[in-house]
Amino acid sequence: MVTLFISDLHLSAERSAIIDLFRRFLRERAPRSDALYILGDLFEYWIGDDDALQSGYLPVINELRTLTAAGTPVYLMHGNRDFLLGSGFEEATGTHLLPEPAVIDLYGERVMLMHGDTLCTDDVEYQKFRSMVRDPAWIAQFVAKDITQRQTIVRGLRETSKAATAEKKPEIMDVNQGAVEAAMRSRGVLRLIHGHTHRPALHGFMLDGQPAKRMVLGDWYGQGSVLACTPQGCTLEPLG
Repeated sequence: MVTLFISDLHLSAERSAIIDLFRRFLRERAPRSDALYILGDLFEYWIGDDDALQSGYLPVINELRTLTAAGTPVYLMHGNRDFLLGSGFEEATGTHLLPEPAVIDLYGERVMLMHGDTLCTDDVEYQKFRSMVRDPAWIAQFVAKDITQRQTIVRGLRETSKAATAEKKPEIMDVNQGAVEAAMRSRGVLRLIHGHTHRPALHGFMLDGQPAKRMVLGDWYGQGSVLACTPQGCTLEPLG
């Protein structure tokens, strides 16, 4: 019995090696699991379900469909790069989109799942940007544009983001412990799994007098890993 958690693959047609690695993971490792959870940023960017074929993601879609059709449930959560994944992607792949946060029963224990970017409250500039692009009015205007226009906009936003990130102190872009504790307390959980920060680790701390744990997933470029959870506990393991 094992449940797998991954995030921050940032799949891109320009990085075919990571797409190949993910497809191999879906063929060889994921079928041996009880379920696979992908906690955001599966794609480097996603400008709408209508762009799936144009962006060269058909092999990924087919691989996910093969996995789910064979009986392995796959759950997705939006990240800060692919929050426009929608019902079209669910139908094409057989996956299930989760709300954020989501609380699941993991072998008898309540565990909260998040992408993690909302926990980075010290990065005020990013939180303002996030609010802008998640606004329904902004989204409606964006998806009304043709694919070429959307791609141009996203490329511009990515360059702006890279420049801004380069000027920030690393600790500002990490989660705020107070935000972590507030989120966990609001759902009455002692276990949290998230990605986004690209800082894979298992953090133990006390929450209201009880031992708690925050489990952070790694990205698939710098420190690729998968969190494997069994009834006995969770471990960060290499992708192989």
